[in-house]
Order: sequence, then structure tokens, then C-alpha cells
Amino acid sequence: MPKGLTFLPSLALAAVMAMPLAAETKPDADTVVANVNGDEITLGHVIASVAALPPNYAEIEDDVLYEFVIEQLIQQQLLAQQQDDLNRLNQLGLENEGRSMRAVQTVNALLGDVVTDEAIQKAYDAEFGNFQGEDEFDASHILVATEDEAKEIKSLLDDGADFAEMAKEKSTGPSGPNGGALGWFGKGQMVPEFENAVVAMEKGQISEPVQTQFGWHLISLNDTRKTEAPALDAVHEQLAQSIQQEAIQAKIDELTQQAQIERPALDGVGPEVIRQIDLIQE
Repeated sequence: MPKGLTFLPSLALAAVMAMPLAAETKPDADTVVANVNGDEITLGHVIASVAALPPNYAEIEDDVLYEFVIEQLIQQQLLAQQQDDLNRLNQLGLENEGRSMRAVQTVNALLGDVVTDEAIQKAYDAEFGNFQGEDEFDASHILVATEDEAKEIKSLLDDGADFAEMAKEKSTGPSGPNGGALGWFGKGQMVPEFENAVVAMEKGQISEPVQTQFGWHLISLNDTRKTEAPALDAVHEQLAQSIQQEAIQAKIDELTQQAQIERPALDGVGPEVIRQIDLIQE
């Protein structure tokens, strides 16, 4: 079984036996799968219990899960029969759960036909139709400890020395063995001094020595480009969620405007009361 099971303690699975369904009738949600001291447990109870399980339960074979859930419902019913009523804490929790379930039903009904291909395309066009892109830079660098070293290497580069070979020979940075290549990066990914130098450069230019917290750099700007808008498939789920959230918020705003909502001022009641569990304990 997966880790983190939340069922009540049960008998060994090997000993779990479920009551057989009647062979002569087609089972439905009201089909009784167990009877505990006169209280019925139905196939609907089993299905609802399985539907509420965490995703990791999907790896369990249906026959094992079926038997196990029925046994758990039987054990829960046995324990539940020892109580006449819910205490105040649990009754309030049940009311909250019912409120939440009804709200979810409303949301599910609302979202049934909100996310369409047309709505997704419209949202994509609104967000990315005029996409300008951000600047990205492809640069290499040579990192050394002192300004004098950097100036000496710069002089060699000005005389025609190959930048990549000088990086392999002189650079103390981790990119040195790779010819100093840093690959593509955007604004905000490098320390400010390095970024400012790159932004001010022209393609193919080699900078004067630039000091950062890591040492002294000579930078070669290899190329520049603009970022492209993401493909529709790449942002489909994100756009769908945005459409759903907007629809939900619009419905809440509509209902709020139509409703009569009162929040009376309460003397002596502040945020600290939310942790006073004793107020709802009997």
C-alpha cells in the first residue's frame, strides 16, 4: 500500500471479505454492499470514498481497493454507532464541509463550458499578440584576479589573440575550459556590473576590464536576440486556469452585488479568537 494511508486501523487485507452483489440485478449507487447492525453501506458510499482518495491510491488494484474500502467503511460504521450525535466541533466541521461541497458544485457547473478552444486562443492573443520579447545575450568571458592581468590579456586580444584560446589558458572561471562561453542569458541573470557592461556592448565587441565580486572580466559579446512568445501548447494549461479563475471571480462579484451581507461589529472579538478552540469544545 502507498505511504501515508489515512484509513482507520484495519484487519489484514488477506482477511478482508466483501459481501457479494446480487447476481440477478444490475448494481447501482443504492446497491447494498454491507449491513452493519441495520445500517446500510451502499456501492455509492464506496465509489464516493474512492473518488475522494489521494492520487497515489490509483496504483492499487481495483479488487484490492474495493475490498479494503468496504472493510474500512464497516469499521467506521461500527465506531460511528457508538455515538448518538456529533459534538460541537465535529458538527461545525460537517457544516463547513457541506458548504464547501456545495460551492464546488456551483464552480464545476459554472466551468463546464468556459474553457473552449476559442476562449484559449482569445486569451493567448490578448497576452502574446503584441509580444515584443526581452533582450537576451550570448557572451563569453575571461576571469582573472587582478586588473593588471585583465589589461595584459586585453592587449593580447587587441593584437589578434583568439578569445576562446585565451580563456582556456588564462581564465580562472568555471567556463574557462569551454572557451569562456556563458551561453544565452537575459537581464537579471548576471551580477549588475557584468550585465551593465554587456548591455552597453555591440555584437562582436570585447570589453575593457570589468570588475565584479568575482574578479576582473573581459567580455566578448557573441550575439543578441529577442525572446519569442511561448507556443500556445506550452501555455494552454496556464491560460485555462486564468480563464477559470476569471469566471469564478466574476460569478462571486455578481453574487456579492446581489446578496445582502452583514458583518456586525463585535466588541472584544479580534483575530486572536481564531485559535480559541475551547469556544467550540463541549
